[in-house]
Amino acid sequence: MARGRLRIHLGAAPGVGKTHAMLSEAHRRIERGTDCVVAFVEHHDRPRTPLAGIKASVSSLRSDDVEWSEQDRAELLEAIEAGADRLDLLVGNLLDMSRLQTGTVTPIVREADLDEVVPMALGGVPEDSVRLDIPETLPMVHVDKGLLERVVANVVENAVKYSPADTPVLVKASSIADRVEVRVVDRGPGVPDEAKERIFEPSQRYGDSPRGAGVGLGLAVARGFTEAMGGTLTAEDTPGGGLTMVLSLPLAPGRRPERPDLPAAVTS
Repeated sequence: MARGRLRIHLGAAPGVGKTHAMLSEAHRRIERGTDCVVAFVEHHDRPRTPLAGIKASVSSLRSDDVEWSEQDRAELLEAIEAGADRLDLLVGNLLDMSRLQTGTVTPIVREADLDEVVPMALGGVPEDSVRLDIPETLPMVHVDKGLLERVVANVVENAVKYSPADTPVLVKASSIADRVEVRVVDRGPGVPDEAKERIFEPSQRYGDSPRGAGVGLGLAVARGFTEAMGGTLTAEDTPGGGLTMVLSLPLAPGRRPERPDLPAAVTS
């Protein structure tokens, strides 16, 4: 009898039902994140591509059948480094998408200067592939610096990938009312209106992209991080041809400009 009463008491203990619900929700979030990673790896060869290049270069360097010149060795080592960088980016995007799917992204929002954050995000692209127009007089924005750096890096790297080699991507910023807009302007093939939202879906490919590359996870992660900070990320046509990514960010409290600048039209 006492044991029965004990079971009844435990079943009615305050917080037990709530704890069970929290554990169930955590389990569902983990499953969503795992499903995202597994689905991407199962349906895409991209994780294998950088690994294959790294392995081929390492195997060549270790081969006793060929005597490599210093230049050949340098080129093989460069290929290994480039493959490792691509793999690092891919794994980072997979982990970030998993965090977004499971709802575990918690931005640490504070004041930040765009003219400091944006240049730090350009390490993954050639120096001459981007042209910056970030006025030092812009008001500060209210963002998570680490997340914003990832957003800008993903958007710019995507723009560089689809732009002509001799045409730098333009990254410019201006303030509008209580927001700051960052525009990443490329002169690539562009995206039709009906596909502009789809390119932000995980692993979405656009059939007319050059070199047969897919958009992958980069833009999906960029939009997810942007929205987590209270901003928006949209795509629009570049006048004269190409695609412009518009990143809109909230101003830091008390930083509303007296005379907001309007974004200049892209004319070149």
